[in-house]
Amino acid sequence: MDQHSHNHSLGSSLPHHRLHVYRKSLDLLAAVRTAQVRDAKLRDEALRAAKSVCLNIAEGSGRVTRADKARAYAIARGECVECVAAVEIAGSAGDTSADAVETVVWLGNALYLMLGGLVR
Repeated sequence: MDQHSHNHSLGSSLPHHRLHVYRKSLDLLAAVRTAQVRDAKLRDEALRAAKSVCLNIAEGSGRVTRADKARAYAIARGECVECVAAVEIAGSAGDTSADAVETVVWLGNALYLMLGGLVR
């Protein structure tokens, strides 16, 4: 991830900028982009899901009630699993490298666990 990717949060009062899980979701998005999945449909699915993880974390951070926050974080967690699965399938089909799959799985697992804590 380049140096400028997370600098937008400096001095911000937006709630998602304070969350480590949001920064980790941006890392997942970058890893999916770096994977350069050759199958256009799988690539689009993985990118869409990775973007949705970021957006749902941001949305959850801006919600007021615990139930609303948990609902948004639960959606982000499901999108995280979908994102990882799309890249794993691409790897199994020979449409991305094993290293790319390993990176996405590692980041996805970390995010899944973090989001699980926020859902509870």
